[in-house]
Amino acid sequence: MVFEEKMIANGEPEEEEEEEEEEDMVDPLETLRQKCEDVEHCVHTKERLEQCETRVGSRSATEEECTEEFFDFLHARDHCVAHKLFNSIK
Repeated sequence: MVFEEKMIANGEPEEEEEEEEEEDMVDPLETLRQKCEDVEHCVHTKERLEQCETRVGSRSATEEECTEEFFDFLHARDHCVAHKLFNSIK
């Protein structure tokens, strides 16, 4: 019984330390996505997406959507990420 109480008392601080360490971790995918958004080709497709969103938002009745521009931007960003992601994974 005493041994179990020591295990419980000693086990709790370790769990708190593990939770703190997990909070500090950063997803490398998100970091690379942010960096790749600043690459020339991604900036161009992002500008086209923003122009489309502005155009669609300024109209009250339109059937236009920015799906094509959105997918072009995601494709450009993910293409950039694909070349860099596996170099940062251990």
